Amino acid sequence: MSSIRDGRTDLASALGDVTRDFAGVVSVSRGNVVEFEAAFGPAERTHGVANRVETQFGIASGTKGFTAVAVAGLVGAGVLALDTTARSLLGRDLPLVHPEVTVAQLLAHTSGVGDYLHPDATGPAADPDDYVLPVPPHALADTEGYVAALAGRAQQFRPGARFAYSDSGYVLLALLAERAAATPFPALVGTHVFAPAEMWSSAFLRSDRLPARAAVGYVGDGRSNVLHLPVRGCGDGGAYSTAGDLRRFWTSLFAERILPRHRVAELVRPRHREPGTGRRYGRGFWLPATGPAVVLEGCDAGVSFRSVHDPTSGLTHTVLSNTTRGAWPVTRRLDDLLR
Repeated sequence: MSSIRDGRTDLASALGDVTRDFAGVVSVSRGNVVEFEAAFGPAERTHGVANRVETQFGIASGTKGFTAVAVAGLVGAGVLALDTTARSLLGRDLPLVHPEVTVAQLLAHTSGVGDYLHPDATGPAADPDDYVLPVPPHALADTEGYVAALAGRAQQFRPGARFAYSDSGYVLLALLAERAAATPFPALVGTHVFAPAEMWSSAFLRSDRLPARAAVGYVGDGRSNVLHLPVRGCGDGGAYSTAGDLRRFWTSLFAERILPRHRVAELVRPRHREPGTGRRYGRGFWLPATGPAVVLEGCDAGVSFRSVHDPTSGLTHTVLSNTTRGAWPVTRRLDDLLR
């Protein structure tokens, strides 16, 4: 099913079983033309507030793509370089970060820095609904606040030796960008990503002060995620966005309204394969095992998100959910329907 412009009813029917208990938004578009868009379930359960297609959702690690684009913008402006070392901006902070770690390695998850959320890289991954933060959530309200969370994490391997997905690496990128530009990281993303793409509904919101348009995230037993995640996200996750803004992001990125073509190409060029899955990674973006598509995705307590864009056809499908696992059955079905 390559196009569903005249098949809204058919697609709704095809998604029926996987959206029955789903909370979130599903969107399919080609370029700027919306072919299907619908909202499901509650945005806030206590007062019965429904999700709408304009609702803002947390996108967890989907934020890493925004971080990579913002850093690429700073590189283009001469504020950072790909070979800038972390140590050159950290000073005496985080002494366990290897002196050879560079911006390029952090972007590609080859830095080897210790992970603040999953410090035991050899053990089983924590359940997203567990309490995993090493410091109180309220302490993580700005980028500098994350230094305490990153502290004491031993280097996992020599920089550049291999690929290992790292949340700490992208927090560190945000910290380096903020220090190099002398500008708060959320403002940098606003300047280098949100403004040129006209993503006026995207922001780094505080989870303890969400606006009326934002969905509350819920974990499996119905609790909100406010005690599970940083009160305000950073380079590794925590941005809020909408289906419309993500559509504008993809079209703007590949139309060179955010970055020049050669810098976009460097971000989405496959560099590594994830062991066990075969899917590929560029800098801030996932890529399927084969084909031209580019993917942003994220999963955390009360958040699941995936947005897939094919720059050759302009086809985009996005699923945003305010539950931990709600997006996955829906996005898998869309993969099958739209291949």
